[in-house]
Amino acid sequence: MVIYQLLQLVLGVVYWIMIIHIIMSWLISFQVLNNQQPLVAQLWTGLNKLLEPIYRPIRRYMPDTHPLDLAPLVAFVILIALRSIILPAVFGLR
Repeated sequence: MVIYQLLQLVLGVVYWIMIIHIIMSWLISFQVLNNQQPLVAQLWTGLNKLLEPIYRPIRRYMPDTHPLDLAPLVAFVILIALRSIILPAVFGLR
């Protein structure tokens, strides 16, 4: 049970990091946030470095939709499935 809770905690943290990354990408795209500001640039770079290992394998298998990056959406759906369907089934909680 401790391993399940630890995995849920880690997946929960990744969930919120992805939410922040997705919202920040929208705000940068719609020019609400300026990527030239040092704090915004540091946060954006940090989030990209943190999430790129998750997105890179997904991008390899997806078709190139150049202006629209669907890798975060696919990773987000996989994360939600892991948290709410797969992990409880593996630990026999459903």
